[in-house]
Amino acid sequence: MTSSSRETVAPPRTATWADVDLACITANTRHIVAVAAVPVMAVLKADGYGHGAMPVAMAALRGGATWCGVARSEEALDLRRRGLDCPILLLGWSPNGMLAELVASSVSLTVWSAAQLDEIAAAARTLGRTAKLHLKVDTGMTRLGVEPQEAVGLARRIQEAEGVELEAVFTHFACADDPACGVTASQEASFRQVVSALSAAGLRPGLIHAANSAATLLRPTARFDLVRLGIALFGIEPSPSCPLPPELKPALTWKAVLTQVKVVPPGRGVSYGHHYTTTREERLGTVAVGYGDGYRRTDGNIVLVGGRRAPVVGRVCMDQLLVQLDGVPDARMGDEAVLIGTQGQERLRTEDVAAIWGTLSYEVVCGITDRVPRRYV
Repeated sequence: MTSSSRETVAPPRTATWADVDLACITANTRHIVAVAAVPVMAVLKADGYGHGAMPVAMAALRGGATWCGVARSEEALDLRRRGLDCPILLLGWSPNGMLAELVASSVSLTVWSAAQLDEIAAAARTLGRTAKLHLKVDTGMTRLGVEPQEAVGLARRIQEAEGVELEAVFTHFACADDPACGVTASQEASFRQVVSALSAAGLRPGLIHAANSAATLLRPTARFDLVRLGIALFGIEPSPSCPLPPELKPALTWKAVLTQVKVVPPGRGVSYGHHYTTTREERLGTVAVGYGDGYRRTDGNIVLVGGRRAPVVGRVCMDQLLVQLDGVPDARMGDEAVLIGTQGQERLRTEDVAAIWGTLSYEVVCGITDRVPRRYV
């Protein structure tokens, strides 16, 4: 299912949905553009971190972003087919079978090996086009990238090859969201040595980039010529040790419908396996959302009902969960339950849900499944 199938501006007609505030994304982008004082790339991996790639791209561009970044070739091509005409960088691997379409669509490609270079150059020559390349240097992420000592040699091969152009050189930080970690300083120093060597060899391209959201916020020296704004674009902190400035606001609210409210006697088993048993007469509510929608089957879950916190009791099911409503005496069938967001004076952040689930905020929003419609407000 493509991201386009998830977009709606109509009132929700489903059991669960996510509201995405595009004006918030525009404002977040505008703030980072002002603070960074260099061009901003809006990173739209995994369908815009679960928010919807194309609507987010347009909102970020309205906020002053000039680039978009994606992880997969199909993400880049989908954005092109839907009319996005700004520069797009494919941050990951480019499948051989997609090279011709990627080059023809003016998608900038990441390279880290001579074999890749040869394949891309051949595809570009066949089309009579010039492929724009971003050379990735592995300074310590140990994932993708050419070794620092081999970067100048590969850059020279790019310069000498027909059908390609070295548009940028970049790296990626492994620990930028931990200001106490010395790895980021070491990576930046290694990267600067590569940039200096490229300059000395007359090979420095027009763009140098390294900073993700965390480095953009915490490490001004790493902003170079461009910053890559990912999780902060959506108003979500990169980590507990990298809080966001107050100007950045969360864009996503996840809601579901309360489909039944009933009073049950003490000693009643609740949901699969009777993991929870009532200890007294209790008021329980059924909420139409479950792990099939991306809501984890984890102990300790909380949702908001009637502007109050309501604990999830019993096992989360594929399509439903149950909440204890003794503290929400006015709750009725048809009310909204908030899984992420604000209701009344209470708030459940993506970061709060991630802490309950023992995971990252990134995984929470990326894990909201395709059957949860996104409503753009």
